[in-house]
Amino acid sequence: MKKILVKISIGLLLIGCGTKNTSKDVATNVPIVTTIDLTQVVEDKVPVVINPGRFTQDTIKYSLPRVVQGTYSVSDFGKFVDDFKAFDYSGTEIKTEKLDTNTWVITNAKQLDKIRYMVNDTYDIENAGVEVPFSPSGTNIEAENYVLNLHGFIGYFDVLKNNQYTLDVTAPTSMKRTSALQNVGSQVNEDGSITTDKYFASRYFEITDNPMMYGNLDVEEFQVGGIKIVLSIYSPNKVHTAAKIKETVFKMMKGQKAYLGDINSTPRYDIYLYLASGLEDSPSGFGALEHHTSTVVVLPEQMPDEALASAMIDVVSHEFFHIVTPLSVHSEDVHYFDYNKPTFSKHLWMYEGVTEYFATLFQVNQDLVEQDEFYEKIMGKIQSANGFDDTMSFTVMSENILEEPYASNYVNVYEKGALIGMCIDILMREESNGNRSILSLMKELSLKYGKNKPFEDDKLIEEITAMTYPSVGEFLKTHVEGKTPINYEEFFNKVGLAMKFEKIETNYIQNAGALIVGGNQDKGTIFFTELVSENSFWKENGAMPNDDIVEVNGVKLTLQNANKILGATFQWHEGDDIEVKLNRAGEEVVIKTKVAKSYTKGKKLTTTDNPSENQLELRKAWLKG
Repeated sequence: MKKILVKISIGLLLIGCGTKNTSKDVATNVPIVTTIDLTQVVEDKVPVVINPGRFTQDTIKYSLPRVVQGTYSVSDFGKFVDDFKAFDYSGTEIKTEKLDTNTWVITNAKQLDKIRYMVNDTYDIENAGVEVPFSPSGTNIEAENYVLNLHGFIGYFDVLKNNQYTLDVTAPTSMKRTSALQNVGSQVNEDGSITTDKYFASRYFEITDNPMMYGNLDVEEFQVGGIKIVLSIYSPNKVHTAAKIKETVFKMMKGQKAYLGDINSTPRYDIYLYLASGLEDSPSGFGALEHHTSTVVVLPEQMPDEALASAMIDVVSHEFFHIVTPLSVHSEDVHYFDYNKPTFSKHLWMYEGVTEYFATLFQVNQDLVEQDEFYEKIMGKIQSANGFDDTMSFTVMSENILEEPYASNYVNVYEKGALIGMCIDILMREESNGNRSILSLMKELSLKYGKNKPFEDDKLIEEITAMTYPSVGEFLKTHVEGKTPINYEEFFNKVGLAMKFEKIETNYIQNAGALIVGGNQDKGTIFFTELVSENSFWKENGAMPNDDIVEVNGVKLTLQNANKILGATFQWHEGDDIEVKLNRAGEEVVIKTKVAKSYTKGKKLTTTDNPSENQLELRKAWLKG
């Protein structure tokens, strides 16, 4: 999972395997028959029917996920279910009891024929002050578009987690539809207006791992190194097209394939891009959620072409690199994932951090960006990481990621986590005269384990140390298990780089990664901090510390919509007209101006004077090896 723009809290491919339940005290081992009917939507609610076959026990439980793969927060998809009912074979309703937010108990299960319920979507209530799942893991139900993250519609029985599933999705024939889930046929009604697509999943994990998109879509298909790429886009106002984005995705994935080399991948990869209109009922959790062979991306529709292309490279490359870890390298917590009572691995530094590092490094490795731009991204991660607790053990944080104070430090897995990957990479290049890297380490781990064999969580660092060098083991024990902050200058010096204070370009809500705005919970306001005086744009336009930001371009700013409104400043461009209203101790101050570049003082990563031949060789191996 990857969250972008104003980051509040990106993804993990979890392999939901397990030992097959062969007990006779369950339903017959036949596919669980499920249906979703998009032609019968009522008040943005979709009817779902579940037919599990005949049970031979009295009491069973049916649950929707509390937590889903790739996320490290509670989603509670059960709270979006209404009118949950169970029926016997004569069509008579039988008693059910809601055990908790996500689970229903059926006590007369031997008579159970079907379960029926209605599912609300999550997109149109994101800005209503309700706790909802991260947008790329959420659901959308509207006439023009359906985002079918199936974990939001279909649940599982406690005793049938390994049963096969069939899924019928009924929709108007005129709708475009895309899904990587195995399609086993379609059935059209008499007048040809409605089509039922029939899908098959070998187990519940495949249901949750294969999102779908139906509606007024723009779809492009193309080949990249033996992979069929299916790019599906929903742009409500037709601002962007799949054809326009296709070249960016092609170049990116071609570079990724070249960088990965002989790592096995997938014959097909789906990218589902939902572009949010910016209206009150549109989603605002921008970023992506990965799956084994696909990713769901949510971004603002108003993004200019260049900004959208950059964001797609940022988020989609990250999700695709998850084919390395945790798809091929993962722990038992990942392999035997529990959707309602999950336990978490200690190694988010690897799953998310190393993945994010690959997504950053491959761009300079494959000449998609210049070295200076790569250095800027690394410095950006250092600056962002400074906003989190730098003395927090990464392994302890990972294992307790749903709890505070660890949950609020989650985003650091993409900042410091990537920097951990960088440091290990430089160490391995140094110890091996440039021949080994963190990518080669991940390949070795993949060969040792692979997607069907999890490692023991507590033994991974010991194994990596044995497979690499004592310096790598010491680094992991000191800076990943331990609480000692990393001295990045020590690692940059190895490759002839240094951090120097210079005038650097920044954005309109941060100074080199440090937020220049704060929130007042008592007053419900957002205000400029002391740091606004060091942001050239706001200083030149008269903003002062402690000014409350009342409105931005005619929209009232609140704690509830701050992420969306302030996040939109990342799409400001030079010359755009803006109007910001401030409250300065009761006096209204209006800033009406045109957007200009903003600068602050910060550290910049540059080459050292007269680097040695060894430093230059190590830098070349690091960036281009």
